[in-house]
Amino acid sequence: MVELECLPYGAGQAGEGICLLVRMGPYRILLDCGLQDVSPLVVDAARSLPADLVLCTHAHLDHARGLLALHQAFPQLPIYASEVTTELLPFNWPELDPAQIPPFCQALPWRSPIEFQEGLTAELWPAGHLPGAAAFLLTYTTPQRTYTVFYTGDCFLSNSRLVEGFPLEELRGLRPDVLIVEGSYGTSRHPRRRQQENQLAERVSQAITEGYSVLLPTPTLGLGQELLMLLRSHHHFTGRDLNIWVSGTVAAACDAYIQLLPHLPTTVQNFAQHQPLFWDERVRPRVRRLHADPIGTAEELRTRDLQPPCIILTDATADLSQYCRPGNGPWLLMLPQQLVTIHSSSDEPSLAERSQRHRQLVLSQSRTVEKKLQAEIRAGRLAVETYLLADHCDGPGTTQLIHNLRPQHVVFVHSSPTYLSDLTSLDELHNRYHLHSPASGTVVELPVGETFLQPAAPETSYEGELTELGTVVTITLPDAITVDTRWHNFADTGLIEARWQGEELVLRGLPQWELLTQGSDRPAPVTLDCCGNCQHYRGQRCWNQTSPLFDFKVAPEGYCPVFEPIHPESPSSISPLSNTLTGDLEGPNSDDEPELN
Repeated sequence: MVELECLPYGAGQAGEGICLLVRMGPYRILLDCGLQDVSPLVVDAARSLPADLVLCTHAHLDHARGLLALHQAFPQLPIYASEVTTELLPFNWPELDPAQIPPFCQALPWRSPIEFQEGLTAELWPAGHLPGAAAFLLTYTTPQRTYTVFYTGDCFLSNSRLVEGFPLEELRGLRPDVLIVEGSYGTSRHPRRRQQENQLAERVSQAITEGYSVLLPTPTLGLGQELLMLLRSHHHFTGRDLNIWVSGTVAAACDAYIQLLPHLPTTVQNFAQHQPLFWDERVRPRVRRLHADPIGTAEELRTRDLQPPCIILTDATADLSQYCRPGNGPWLLMLPQQLVTIHSSSDEPSLAERSQRHRQLVLSQSRTVEKKLQAEIRAGRLAVETYLLADHCDGPGTTQLIHNLRPQHVVFVHSSPTYLSDLTSLDELHNRYHLHSPASGTVVELPVGETFLQPAAPETSYEGELTELGTVVTITLPDAITVDTRWHNFADTGLIEARWQGEELVLRGLPQWELLTQGSDRPAPVTLDCCGNCQHYRGQRCWNQTSPLFDFKVAPEGYCPVFEPIHPESPSSISPLSNTLTGDLEGPNSDDEPELN
């Protein structure tokens, strides 16, 4: 009989939460419970406990939201987590009064093996990613041998503003029998964390300088607090006469972080000795709490000291249209790449769906709110962009973690099947470890100390032809590439961007949202005769009735013969960029007309 098995009730694919049942000999350990519906656990338990114990890695929704329902169904089932996680868990049920949530989760110490059953122990290690986030080392000892399983949960090697990274040095050469690791970003490669922060801070600073207010919807825990610390301490904002407003559960989570200050990194504790960690009316930029009462007219905004430009951090599920209204703009809506979609009752792509990059979390907006935001975009009062502030390992980080731990089996979870397939097909992993990426409901047997043939890696590369034809280059690929579910996103507009990465040429599909953003009212040099400096250019459209581009969407760097400058001193001797029509135009009022470049 195989001593180690893994059954994913939820493998973190297609928006589902993480919930893994690991069997080690006679014992069953439930790792996380991010299921929205715990009925599969209740049914499979058949009136008995679904596991001997539950271990929760951290307090994010996709890992913890099912714990309360699980406790209510099985009050005698022991549930364990780190001390910080036990304090943050109630944020998963904001609809409940905290007094209604029993203290069902027991706290465990760091780096200290705890024996739960005879021969079964667990040890917690900091995992980075979020305050209190833990990785678990499970050990099952028999007279014959010792079996080990290491589960990372969500893991991040780099230090962030409020969390120290995963202590890889302390665990190097651990050699567990099984490593269960997330593959959130697949094989993608990210810039260093500090570089990501600098890029984001620079973009926000630029938007504020241009007169935009910046709206940052975030999940309750983690990203919002990281952004707030970044905006407070970055040199682009230090001493700047600016108001940063925080509302909803993001603000409540800031209060919780303050209570957990002794558990935060030493640098953060030192910072808090000299000035408040978050709320500060004296030091610029000022950080203030924005209460949940509705925001109304522009006059109400002025009385509330919300004069633009300002920065607002709010819940990912908040009604964003209450901020983005006529008379208090313009606004820059910045969405983290983690956000999945804006739900609507229609099949029409929503704001975040256009980016095709947002994953893991859901930004819920009603259809009414969606229409309001679309109207603001068309009027040129709202621009939408995405940014990257990663809190998971990228591809090189994941492979670095695996090579340092040196397990026999690697089980990948917590990503789309295509991203996990990319990881399992890497030669550097495939040739050294037994790789698995199970779907929900699929039992994975993990034989230890036995030799078996590794299945062939899935095909992820495609051979094509390259042809140079005068002034253009044509790349031809087989149609088998279109079978991959990512092809639809890649080929969304039929336009691609190519760039060199070392000696390799990388191709990237340009989504609709990016084309719209490129056509937004961004500033152009005043010395350039272009549509962006024309007095008839408003809301990404030409309103000059004598122009052949009248009522069409046009790029700000475009030009037509009836150009009339906003700035009279603009010289006409500069060579303009001409507009060329591409694609099929369906008329001036078509919703699907292409932008003129």
